[in-house]
Amino acid sequence: MPLLQQDQLSRLLEKGERGGVFFLFGAEEFLKEEAITKIVDAHLDPATRDFNFDQFDAASGNIDTLASILQTPPLLAEWRVVVVRGVQALAGAPRGRTLLEQLLEHDMPGLVVVLSGQIPDRSKAQIYDLLKRKARAIEFAPLTGGDLPGWLMTRARAAGVELVPDAARALVAAIGTDVGALERELAKLQDFVGARRRIELTDVETAVGKVTHQDRWEWFDLVGSGRIREARAALPALFDARESGVGLVLGLGTHFIRLALAAAGGEGALQKVLPPHQRWLAGRIAGQAKNWSAAALDRALADLLRADRLLKSASLSEEQVLDELLLRLEAIRLPASAA
Repeated sequence: MPLLQQDQLSRLLEKGERGGVFFLFGAEEFLKEEAITKIVDAHLDPATRDFNFDQFDAASGNIDTLASILQTPPLLAEWRVVVVRGVQALAGAPRGRTLLEQLLEHDMPGLVVVLSGQIPDRSKAQIYDLLKRKARAIEFAPLTGGDLPGWLMTRARAAGVELVPDAARALVAAIGTDVGALERELAKLQDFVGARRRIELTDVETAVGKVTHQDRWEWFDLVGSGRIREARAALPALFDARESGVGLVLGLGTHFIRLALAAAGGEGALQKVLPPHQRWLAGRIAGQAKNWSAAALDRALADLLRADRLLKSASLSEEQVLDELLLRLEAIRLPASAA
């Protein structure tokens, strides 16, 4: 069966599609654990939960013990749930692989098995393909910094709260990329705004703390909007916040590729290629694209490539390379702004 998207799990459980094997894989542990909780809660009655819920660590547990657990029928309930963490330890052992294959080939009435773990880098083991095909498989890849504001806005919306984009970005800038910590702070903010049901930038600054350093996303927007002098003035703050020149050039390169896509095909074309948690950016970037001609965008991408090479080979400092890049961008943008 095809891989499920993360947001499909709740709908599947709400429709009453129960039982069988779930394969949750990827490096984002917080979201995997959240999914495990949803699966367990959907199948088990609190009154009989203690009799019908087992957790097994594949890295340290005995395979014979797991096999015995899997053969135990539900007690006074419809379902028994077994959660196996670190499933890659089973996949790496012949007896473990045999056990997994048997689980996938033979439906066991009343049994729900949740296999959680990571697929090792560059692994070509066929067992993982089998798990993806025959289990209800969901990937939990790490959320990138660019994904997190959109992810937070989606989470807030699901709770009936509007989290404005600038507030979402400020929250990530203040807390960092720990998904669990961000979720906890979002819950606090929802309580903070109460019946207002809208979280503004000022709410984040009041309840979480004001971000004193330059926000890298705000800086990309400054450049994309053609506010180059402001972007140059903000460079020292970015480097004080331990941003790297290479990271800024790569991020700015992605931003300008998106500007070029929006300029060529409009907001809709850009939205189609953006990752799911970043599609909200399409309108903002399409507005910024109006500040640049097609020729200027081509030149900008060439200048960004040049800056990347300078950072890796020249004796100039990172700040000097970025400042020179911004001067070149300012020069090529002028004809577009005068048009």
